Amino acid sequence: MMRILVLHGPNLNMLGVREQETYGDQTLQSINARLMELAEAEGVTLEAKHSNSEGELVSWIQEARARFDAIVINPAAYTHTSVALRDAILGVTLPTVEVHLSNIHQREEFRQRSYLAGVAIGQISGFGALSYELGVRAVIDHVRRAGDKQSG
Repeated sequence: MMRILVLHGPNLNMLGVREQETYGDQTLQSINARLMELAEAEGVTLEAKHSNSEGELVSWIQEARARFDAIVINPAAYTHTSVALRDAILGVTLPTVEVHLSNIHQREEFRQRSYLAGVAIGQISGFGALSYELGVRAVIDHVRRAGDKQSG
């Protein structure tokens, strides 16, 4: 069974409370619940984790290599600052989709640069909580297509 790790970066535990005009009114718990429903419907296993700590996120990415088939990550503020997250994703060689609730390309100039975009298979941003669902669907499709190519 396919296994997907979903990682939520700093301050995402404040969803539903902080800057609702930018990030919407859904909580992280409601987003995770929807992702679990989606995973069950797709017949995949999904584990979601949140951390405000860059080092913890790096450790989880490194550990994912032995436990998961793909990663969906919202690196939040670390998108624009973390070479460490980029290097971790590059090092584990798992297909990774970067997601964002807001459209980072329409925001402040410093938010428009992503250190992860160059090592992710794709980036989805600007669709609110739906960005996560689209990211999970995209990585499921990617892993399944890669598996079909290997078996065919």
